[in-house]
Amino acid sequence: MYARQRPAVSRGDAFALGILATGAISVAIAALVSIVRRAIAMFGSDAVVRMPVTGGEVPALEGVSGIAAAEYTSVDVTVTTLPAGVSWMLLLEGALPALATIGVCVVAWWLGISLIRGRPFRRAMATTITIAACLVIVGSVFGQLLGAFGRAELVNSLAATDPGVTDTFWVFLLELDLSQIGWGFALALVAGAFAIGSRLQRETDLLV
Repeated sequence: MYARQRPAVSRGDAFALGILATGAISVAIAALVSIVRRAIAMFGSDAVVRMPVTGGEVPALEGVSGIAAAEYTSVDVTVTTLPAGVSWMLLLEGALPALATIGVCVVAWWLGISLIRGRPFRRAMATTITIAACLVIVGSVFGQLLGAFGRAELVNSLAATDPGVTDTFWVFLLELDLSQIGWGFALALVAGAFAIGSRLQRETDLLV
């Protein structure tokens, strides 16, 4: 019985895959840096938090041709010191999606390397893609939930000294964006495809 020779990718393909893998790792590093920077911003002094407001007209745009109405729905508020719980929730609001980005980029890097080596269908690859899909879904949903609860807690904290802030800020507002959940389900389907591919590859190896 002779060992089956696996087809190697061409030099051009290997170069392109290497560029993509390097780009994926670069994005992962950038996402990690963004987590650190957000932590410094949320736990430092004079933290800037984008807060949803009940809305107000923009006088500068009144009477502009082609604009029927203009309102602002959020403002950047500089808070001298955030409560610890609020800091953690606002940190996780950005950190969880960033962790999902890191997970997806690691999968992209590993897939690129596996394609260069000519063996992309590994059992662990399907598991890793599944974990990345879970990170995308959980990071998106829980990140938005924690952000909404963090801002609500901040409003309650400010209202303790000035009850009038509740007339300007929403006490609780959650505008759930479900687009990332779709990407998570798409990754889960890719994970299923890799699981089937790895099983077929093992069966083929046994027949050769």
